[in-house]
Amino acid sequence: MNIHEYQSKQILKEFGVKVPAGNPAFSPEEAARFAKDLSTDVVVVKAQIHAGGRGKAGGVKLAHNIDEVKSYASSLLGRILVTHQTGPEGKEVHRLLIEEASDIEKEYYLSLTVDRKTAQIVMMGSAEGGMEIEEVAANTPEKIFKEYIDPGVGLMPFQTKRMAYNMGFKQSMIAKDLGRDSVPGRISVSSVEATNAFTITVTAGTNPNYAVSVENGKLSITAK
Repeated sequence: MNIHEYQSKQILKEFGVKVPAGNPAFSPEEAARFAKDLSTDVVVVKAQIHAGGRGKAGGVKLAHNIDEVKSYASSLLGRILVTHQTGPEGKEVHRLLIEEASDIEKEYYLSLTVDRKTAQIVMMGSAEGGMEIEEVAANTPEKIFKEYIDPGVGLMPFQTKRMAYNMGFKQSMIAKDLGRDSVPGRISVSSVEATNAFTITVTAGTNPNYAVSVENGKLSITAK
């Protein structure tokens, strides 16, 4: 399923992630009306297509007044944007995101995607945000960090903490409880033994207990 940027931001907002204020617009008049509602000095007019590289293709504009918002909206709606992901045929712009501009101090890259080889979700992050991740992968692959998420356990706090450290987050920005051994609604460590085997207790769900063991570097989980 493909969704647009404004749709993904609406979903993130529902889960408490801070995103810039903005609205989708389908006409220059609607774009101008939403820009007025934002009450900000700089408004970003962003073409919404299912492809990356929109900025380089001229699909992202900074407007400093309502007239510029209407002008950019008129020029973008109905335009064919050609990026490195669209192919030479490009994609036509049918909608825009009218959003308040952000004062950017630092950009990061973070994504969740399916790794079909391992049949797992992989979280990929890099401190090299604000540019095409394909270029980073080709030229400096060591700057991309990955965390594979076991579908039976889910994303663990130690993984998010490790990703934050790898991406160079400031210590003050990393929550102290990210490395805890307990995840509300998922699992909590109840005991640890010298044999590298321990038991975790499910705090929510139908399965009460799992036996977890580490042998020769391999983690195994079995229902008790």
